[in-house]
Amino acid sequence: MCEKGDAPSIETRIMRSFGYFGYYLHQHWGGRNGKQHILVELLAHGNQMTQRDLQEASCITSASLSEVIAKLEAEGLLARERSETDRRQLTVTLTPEGERRAHEVVRTRAEFDARAFSCLSDAERNELLGLLDRLAEHWAQIERDKKGDER
Repeated sequence: MCEKGDAPSIETRIMRSFGYFGYYLHQHWGGRNGKQHILVELLAHGNQMTQRDLQEASCITSASLSEVIAKLEAEGLLARERSETDRRQLTVTLTPEGERRAHEVVRTRAEFDARAFSCLSDAERNELLGLLDRLAEHWAQIERDKKGDER
């Protein structure tokens, strides 16, 4: 723990940076479970998916997905209907306006991706990617070890 006046450790500084990047990405890239993600996921699957498939692709609870879908439906960006083959299934389809908005999100993300790392050379980007891959694998191992300890 830092005493008052001590500089934070490099690990603390890195974690604070990760927090900033996480917040920034959530704000500017749309997260993994918000309205933007749902629109892009539908676009990537031919503008239509079952609600169950959409849930599996979105890492979101059924209740949360229903809430997001209801908001998008109210905005006129998608429509829900019962499947012809299985009445228990709901099919979610982008409206023309939803498709337009999804394309806009994809374009905006591509522009952000291009600008986000423009301050780094190709070699630096590759080095960063390698370091992040290594760190992600290490963190996954920590998580596996933790789950093993809990048994």
